[in-house]
Amino acid sequence: MLRRFLAFPSRPKTAPTVSAAVRCLSSGSVDITVPLNFWAGRRRTSQESREKENVYEPATGHVLCQLEPCGREEVDQAVKAAKSAFGPWSKMSGMERARIMIEAAHLIESRREEIAEMEVVNNGKSITEARLDVDSARLCIEYYAGLASTLAGQHVQLPGGSFAYTRREPLGVCVGIGAWNYPFQIAAWKSAPALACGNAMVYKPSPVTPVTAVLLAEIYAKAGAPEGLFNVVQGGQETGSLLCHHPDVDKVSFTGSVPTGQKIMEMASKGVKPVTLELGGKSPLIIFKDSDLENAVRGALMANFLSQGQVCSNGTRVYVQKDVLAEFVEEVVKRTQAIAIGDPLLESTRMGALVSRPQLDKVLSFVEQAKKEGATVLCGGERFVPSDPKLKSGYYMTPCVLSDCTDDMTCVRDEIFGPVMSVLSFETEQEVLQRANNTTLGLAAGVFTRDVTRAHRVVEQLKAGSCFINNYNITPVEVPFGGFKMSGAVRTRGPTSSTNYNIVSFFFF
Repeated sequence: MLRRFLAFPSRPKTAPTVSAAVRCLSSGSVDITVPLNFWAGRRRTSQESREKENVYEPATGHVLCQLEPCGREEVDQAVKAAKSAFGPWSKMSGMERARIMIEAAHLIESRREEIAEMEVVNNGKSITEARLDVDSARLCIEYYAGLASTLAGQHVQLPGGSFAYTRREPLGVCVGIGAWNYPFQIAAWKSAPALACGNAMVYKPSPVTPVTAVLLAEIYAKAGAPEGLFNVVQGGQETGSLLCHHPDVDKVSFTGSVPTGQKIMEMASKGVKPVTLELGGKSPLIIFKDSDLENAVRGALMANFLSQGQVCSNGTRVYVQKDVLAEFVEEVVKRTQAIAIGDPLLESTRMGALVSRPQLDKVLSFVEQAKKEGATVLCGGERFVPSDPKLKSGYYMTPCVLSDCTDDMTCVRDEIFGPVMSVLSFETEQEVLQRANNTTLGLAAGVFTRDVTRAHRVVEQLKAGSCFINNYNITPVEVPFGGFKMSGAVRTRGPTSSTNYNIVSFFFF
């Protein structure tokens, strides 16, 4: 199975440069009457009367807009639109598809600030991070546009003058089911390789963050994509089930939790459809005594508090060699307490709101459980109320560092998906390797050490799909991403994102 190993120099100490303009929260900026479903080239409303669901702004806790879930008829219309667009799109050359995708990337670049602000309002992450997410989406589309014209078959010489050749042929209609932590970025990550290979897509974002996927659909349409090439259907479990069971769907790609991924794999298996799964993680971060401790602290913060800790690859099991444990803990607590929490649209904010009230309550309950099991809260782990009265009902909490943790604690075993770091100590390399691999998940892992030989020796033995050396949570689109064990199946991104086409063989005798 393909793995990736990433080694980078220390991160710069300064924060990314951002615009000097400071905006206030723009609650209500989304027109509540504008449909969030999109197929056959335009936004759509349901032909049947359906109960709408409220969508909330995490920063304020206020209703942002309403979502109209898609039922059987709407899903069928979206799939038919995709199937209709697949015909002409799949017959285009790779270069022709690339031109449209490059135009879409240019449109994203021109609307970067608008998309980033909408992502903040719907997701709660800081504007600084949201801009980088939009950039990542654009780069992904550019990358696969570049690969579109390189997809080719193979000539195979056979005995007696006979030969065979293969063709890479698109699958047809692909379904993408996204997560709420990177709404716009995941929509691009799933659609770009599928479209580059000649497929059409029906995409279902999380009902918690439904807004920005529709912007991507409009961008593809404006870039010149055939009507129906990229469609968006809103809804929850019922809508997802209809998509997975639809007879005209040829592949399903899902990002989210392990239990949901298992259900999707089961549903897709009834039609023997290929499935790509990016699931959860409980990744280890190993800090040896010879590491650059300042860099290791920065890496631990990046591995735990990026996007309010709501990242599947986060290194939340932080193993620190006993000799430097006290020094590490002192510094990481000081840095954690200094993280600026508040209005995610302000340039100075480094941690915004968690995505929803249920998610906030869930994360806080993990902290309470950790205390009951004997962990010590060194800082954070409490609900946070910003001074701005507009934000008093927002879903904020203080980032938390737990010490005195053991491998059998719930906070160490289960994915929390929030800003909670569990610190554990170790003495020897072999000991920490055994403990790090003692999990049913295997999405990512990190190692901090000055010893290059040790670094590569350790990551080779870690059972994880992505291994970082002296850095963490770097996700270049050029490099495949995916996990071992219960963290998922197949690799996404990179040139090996190959499940978006069939290889067909032809023989001549």
